[in-house]
Amino acid sequence: MEAVAFSIAPNTKVIHLMHGLPSFDIRAAARTLETIQYFPVGYHVCVVDPGVGTKRRGIIIKTKRGDYFIGPDNGIFIPAVKILGGYEKVVEITNRKYMLEPVSPIFHGRDVFTPAAAHLSIGVKIEEFGKEIKFESLVKAPYCEAVLSGDVLEAEVIQINKYGSLHLNILNKQWNKFAAGKNKFVVAQFKKQKIKLPCVETFGDVEINSPLILKDDYGRVEVAVNMGNFAAVYGIKIGDKCIMKKPR
Repeated sequence: MEAVAFSIAPNTKVIHLMHGLPSFDIRAAARTLETIQYFPVGYHVCVVDPGVGTKRRGIIIKTKRGDYFIGPDNGIFIPAVKILGGYEKVVEITNRKYMLEPVSPIFHGRDVFTPAAAHLSIGVKIEEFGKEIKFESLVKAPYCEAVLSGDVLEAEVIQINKYGSLHLNILNKQWNKFAAGKNKFVVAQFKKQKIKLPCVETFGDVEINSPLILKDDYGRVEVAVNMGNFAAVYGIKIGDKCIMKKPR
């Protein structure tokens, strides 16, 4: 893919965001793409694409920040688009002029998506790649945003990192409204377990092996054990629900 990018746009700069994502894991891809907010404006390709070669669409999404997301229409870009302020335009990639021929039915990252990104980077307009489609017609994100109803926040585990910490689908701005103030505790229910979590700023605010909840490093909320593995201790998996009542 990088070789193809350089063959089209020799002066381009390629930054590798992530290698080694779990195979076929659209949820992990979507979560990882949220970190694009820390990248300069650019042309972002993702090929976690279990449906490659089928009738699923190849798409380009232009964001209001000015970025372009290029890849499969399988929901991986939706959370990142929202974090970057929303979309401006979406097109389906159909113009073979901007593809690498012959197009492999199993490697669209090389033959469709990377060529599109490279051509965009040297000035080809998004309209040249295909017809405009409605953002609402795209495949939905693999996870939704947390729902606040009265004093109850219903969330979901969208990622578990290598330390066994849980990342929830709660944005910082929502958390600020839910758990504003110092010296707060929330009671989080995972399955039938109710766990008392102090709301802290960093891991060392609690004793070693004690649980906690805090804002994570990419704009959401994290549940952890200081120098421990929360997921292992409490038997939590990605996709598990978390229900919390507003602290008082």
